[in-house]
Amino acid sequence: MSDEDYEPIIMIVDDASFMRKALIKIIESTRLTTKIIEAADGIEAVMKYKEYRPHLVTMDVLMPKADGIQALRAIKKIDPEAKVIMISSSGKSHIVQDAMKLGALDYILKPFDHARMSIILSKYGRV
Repeated sequence: MSDEDYEPIIMIVDDASFMRKALIKIIESTRLTTKIIEAADGIEAVMKYKEYRPHLVTMDVLMPKADGIQALRAIKKIDPEAKVIMISSSGKSHIVQDAMKLGALDYILKPFDHARMSIILSKYGRV
């Protein structure tokens, strides 16, 4: 595949389908040329990361099966350069610190401002 055929992939990880849909709309509004894949929990996120190697991941923190911190840790073991933005309704300082120590690019609190999220996705979603 040539560079011209390369299509960056963004993976949205959240157990709430309405949140995944909201993020898809924001990504589409940024006009990033990208393929979007979804995962509903941390285990699925790690499996899909191995398969697709997305350019950018948005990851909810509080999810069933494996939370976002566990998934972030596993993804960073697979790919230390993985670009992951954590998104959560929890602003507990120890969770934020854990995510940032593990290499998250950013930590966004829900409910997030759509304009701000669009700017962040545009910033990190460029190849």
